[in-house]
Amino acid sequence: MPQPTLDEWRGEVRQWLATMLEPREAAGTTGHGAADLAVFHNLPDDEERRLLDRCRAYQRARHDAGYQALTLPRENGGPGLTAAHAAVFAEEESAFDVPPSTELISVTVRLVAMSVSLFGTPEQRETYARAFLRTDLLACQLFSEPGAGSDLAALRTRARRESGGDWVIDGQKVWTSGAQFADHGLLLARTDPDVVKQAGITAFLVPMDSPGVEIRPIRQMSGGASFNEVFLSGVRVPDAVRVGRPGQGWEVANATLAFERTASGSGNRRKGGTFDDVLALARTLHRTGDPLVRQRLADLYVRSALRAATVERVARASAAGGRPGPEASLTKLMASDLLTRTGQAAVELMGARITADTGEPGTFAWTQHLLGAPGYRLAGGTDQIQRNLIGERVLKLPGEPRVDRVPFSERPGN
Repeated sequence: MPQPTLDEWRGEVRQWLATMLEPREAAGTTGHGAADLAVFHNLPDDEERRLLDRCRAYQRARHDAGYQALTLPRENGGPGLTAAHAAVFAEEESAFDVPPSTELISVTVRLVAMSVSLFGTPEQRETYARAFLRTDLLACQLFSEPGAGSDLAALRTRARRESGGDWVIDGQKVWTSGAQFADHGLLLARTDPDVVKQAGITAFLVPMDSPGVEIRPIRQMSGGASFNEVFLSGVRVPDAVRVGRPGQGWEVANATLAFERTASGSGNRRKGGTFDDVLALARTLHRTGDPLVRQRLADLYVRSALRAATVERVARASAAGGRPGPEASLTKLMASDLLTRTGQAAVELMGARITADTGEPGTFAWTQHLLGAPGYRLAGGTDQIQRNLIGERVLKLPGEPRVDRVPFSERPGN
């Protein structure tokens, strides 16, 4: 049976989406509520669970219909389609009212599931990858530590192997989205301190209900607690949950972070206010006739269009099923910059209105955007790290001096 053309496939996608979802409302008619303008979710646990249930129902339907992880090769659990198919699906999906995804759903489906599919054993792919892609299981990302954020390879969480083959993990992780709801965590731990810092790291899929795992919420300045710190004290896991070879954790981490940057810079999940929201705000305040406001709106529109075009270009340039390259840093950096500029434009329009809730729709709600946008410059790697990656790996500029090419155990403080 001949394969359908891309246009025929687009029609099939559109028909399936129409049976699952309602059409999205026109731009400018929504987005005035605090939840819509929040960069990170700031919901009570019971509301977050209800939102997760809605998201999971859609992800399961999408998986079962064959539309999940479209570029993932068939041998790794995906349909093995091209980046063009993924772009078509994203375009068609954007016309419908998709349940607003959470950080945990994105991490599970677009990061951990993909990494397990690429680096996991056949047994792990069978047990975990499909369950993550379908969101039957949820997974968080246990990477950052208090002393290892931008310099992730400096992590100090340790995993030692015992004579029976099990691993025992001790350490602390921080800024973990959705840890309180996750079934597993993709964790990086140092397993060999006597080699350079990148070479001695191993990845594990740690059950979050394991004895010795303690999750503490971190209260954000926006009022919510969508992040957590996770303490691991003598957590015992079998070797069967090790992802990749011992010492391959840095490779797993880089692939996962590349997926994260791609997800951060693209995708349909709403992250804070948009150009359409700023335009609607300017119209509400009767400021669209001001030439300076019009100049600011034009600049914001151009940057939004450039980011969208860059996202599409990077997606189409990606090999089907391949790992995202350093180009993903471009879309991530553009996304965080656009969030900052969007908030600045809203503040300039509102002035003092943003400092207190006057009851006017679409005004004080922008505080959720303003307080969340700085955190997005850290998520998935700081803006400074993205610039380093672009400079060294895309522009091929000389690398920064490296002074830590010694065994981790010989570094000061270790």
